Amino acid sequence: MKKSHPIRRTLLATAATVSGIVLLLSLKPASDAGSVQAGAAGGAPSAQGGQGAAAGAQTLTGTAVQTDYGPVQVRITVNGGKITNAEAVQQPSGGRSTQISGDAIPKLNKAAVAAGSAEIDAVSGATYTSAGYKESLQSALDQAASAQGGQDAGAQTLTGTAVQTDYGPVQVRITVNGGKITNAEAVQAPSGGRSTQVTSDSVPKLNKAAVAAGSADIDAVSGATYTSAGYKESLQSALDQAASAQDSGSEAEAGGEAQDEVGGEAEDSGAGQVTGTQVLTGSAVQTDYGPVQVRVTVIDGKITDAEALQSPSGGRSTQITGTAIPELNKNAIAAGSADIDAVSGATYTSGGYKESLQSALDQAG
Repeated sequence: MKKSHPIRRTLLATAATVSGIVLLLSLKPASDAGSVQAGAAGGAPSAQGGQGAAAGAQTLTGTAVQTDYGPVQVRITVNGGKITNAEAVQQPSGGRSTQISGDAIPKLNKAAVAAGSAEIDAVSGATYTSAGYKESLQSALDQAASAQGGQDAGAQTLTGTAVQTDYGPVQVRITVNGGKITNAEAVQAPSGGRSTQVTSDSVPKLNKAAVAAGSADIDAVSGATYTSAGYKESLQSALDQAASAQDSGSEAEAGGEAQDEVGGEAEDSGAGQVTGTQVLTGSAVQTDYGPVQVRVTVIDGKITDAEALQSPSGGRSTQITGTAIPELNKNAIAAGSADIDAVSGATYTSGGYKESLQSALDQAG
C-alpha cells in the first residue's frame, strides 16, 4: 500500500495538468485580439452616426412666465423640426409647490415631446404650472419658427387686437403661410380662479379649430362663451391684417416700375429710413407686481401694432392689467414712441411697459 502512494500522486498531478490545459484552450477565443479589434471598429461608426444626427439640433429657451406660485420657464431641443427633449429650467418651488412641480413637470415634458407643440393638456392639480409651462413652451417654439424663417420666407406672424371680455382680455396671434393659418395661440387669456381652468381647457381647442378652419368662423367652446367670443374677434382682426398686407403688397408690386421711372428723387430722399415690416420684442422688465414685455409691429417707421407678451397677473393685478394694457397699446400706436402717459392706478405696469417699448424701438433704430 505504501509503495502505491507515489504513483497515485503522479496520476493526480498529470490529471490536474491536463485539466488546466483544457481550461486554457476553452478561454482562448474570448480573449482573441481579432475579436476585440472587430468590436472596437464596430462601435466607432455608431458614435459617429449619433453625432451627425444631432448636428442640426437647436436648444431654445422660452420666456419666464410668472404664475401665482412662481415662474415657469421651459427649454427645448428641436431637431429636424421635432421636439426631441423638453425640460423646465424654472418651476414653482417651496412647500406644497415643490411636490406639485415634481409630479407635474415630468408629465408636461413628456407631453411636449409627444405632441411636438404647445397643444398639450394641463396636469390635474397643477393648473397654474401647466398654463405657465405651455406659454413658455410656445415662446420657445416661436423662436424655432423665427430661426427657420429662411425656409418659410412667405410666413407672416400677425397679432390681433386685445379684446376685453367680462373675465379679462383675449388676444390671438397667428402664423399664416401660403394663405393658410399654420399656427394659432392666445397671448392673452382670462386667468385667476376659475378662469384659469376654463382658459386652459378652451384655448387649446380654439387654437386647433382656427388652424383647421383657416378662418374665424369657428364654434364657441362649451362653458367658455365669453373667451370664445373674444378669441374669434381677435382672430378676425389678425386675419384682417394678413389680408391688408397682401393687398398692399400687390399694389406695391404693380406700381414698382412707375415709381422707378418717375419717383427717383423721392426714393433718394428716403435713404436711411427702414422700410417694410418689422416685428420687434422689447426686453422683459421686472416690476413689483411681475414682468412686463412689449412687442411692436413697425411698418415704414411707424408703430402699427403694440401688445404685451408678459404683464402682471393674479388677484388684483389681473384686473389692473386688463384695463391698463389695452390703453397703453393704443397710446403707443398713437404716439409712435415710448413717450406716453402712465395709466392711472397702474403706475408700475405703465413704467415697465414704457421701458420695454423703448427697448423694442431701439432695435428699430
